[in-house]
Amino acid sequence: MRSLLFAIVCFLIAFPALAQENYKTRSKEDSLKIYIGKSTYEVKTYTENHKTQKPRNIIFMIGDGMGVSAVHAGMTANGGRLFLHNFKHVGFITTHSARNYVTDSAAGGTALSSGYKTYNGAIGVDTDTVAQPTILEKADGKGFATGLVSSSAITHATPASFIAHQPSRNHYEAIAGDFLKTDIDVFIGGGYKHFTEREDGRNLARELESKGYTVLQDMKEIDRFKSGKLAGLTALEHNPGVDERKDMLPRATGKAIELLSHSENGFFLMVEGSQIDWAGHQNNTIYLVEEMLDFDHCIAKALEFASKDNETLIVVTADHETGGLGINNGDYARKTVNGEFTTGGHTGVMVPVFAFGPGAEHFTGIMDNTDIPKKMMELLGL
Repeated sequence: MRSLLFAIVCFLIAFPALAQENYKTRSKEDSLKIYIGKSTYEVKTYTENHKTQKPRNIIFMIGDGMGVSAVHAGMTANGGRLFLHNFKHVGFITTHSARNYVTDSAAGGTALSSGYKTYNGAIGVDTDTVAQPTILEKADGKGFATGLVSSSAITHATPASFIAHQPSRNHYEAIAGDFLKTDIDVFIGGGYKHFTEREDGRNLARELESKGYTVLQDMKEIDRFKSGKLAGLTALEHNPGVDERKDMLPRATGKAIELLSHSENGFFLMVEGSQIDWAGHQNNTIYLVEEMLDFDHCIAKALEFASKDNETLIVVTADHETGGLGINNGDYARKTVNGEFTTGGHTGVMVPVFAFGPGAEHFTGIMDNTDIPKKMMELLGL
């Protein structure tokens, strides 16, 4: 009886974390392995005309779980071309964590945000659980405007690793509390309940408002927001897949760029396409392609701004690859992709890096994931 009670208590304690990870359930249907082409979108060509050798702004874009095969699947589905084709400086990064050949998103995100290797599950801390400053925090300290955008909960591993310092990625309420410890200007993503339905009884939405933020939950209201600090919490937990959330992520990306560009001192923005990873976990080619194309539309928003601004560096990469996706067949003309997966988890392969704008030449060749934030910090003078 005691064993049963202990098991029940353990389950109840872990349940919130399990609910946050339910996107990892693998698909069973063979029909989900083949993406059948739909209408394509036009890919514009943007040219790089730098004003300086170093950027004033950086837009850092992370396709969670996005390996080379995910990129190529997206290319095939759009008839052979993505907005990523505008990026002429390309490299690869290794992704292992401090203790594992295969990283998770927390350790991968921490490496990309701070330049420190850590253990799987860690958020913004090193292997001794000592908090390490992130590029977002350093940028904020130097007077840059800062922002985070994600299609997951904003408290999930990747966005959390840029603003929070916790020993476990599952400490969602503690991570939400860490948002009150910075002066981040804009964040848009899910996770409203972690700010409001808390065990400690705090209402962080009200606390954010007392710090000068406008807290909004509806994308139409976010679209209309023109200036000031914005906390856009667009779902109780995670935002749904792109077939349901529609163009929420590109719109949020565009709005964040618009608001941050008002800064006289420059800005740092991180945008995450979270659910490329989720599709890989589910071994669902259709889902993966749709999320990859949605992320490419976010890249278009960044390119549109950077090509006019001429002082903005865009860096696009992934924290790791998910699913071990292989493309066994496809057709550019028919826009079909036949995908097969080797695992329901992450893999240890290198992932691509793409760069556009002043300083882009520093992101070529084979690098480690910790090199990416170090290079960006150096370019911003942090």
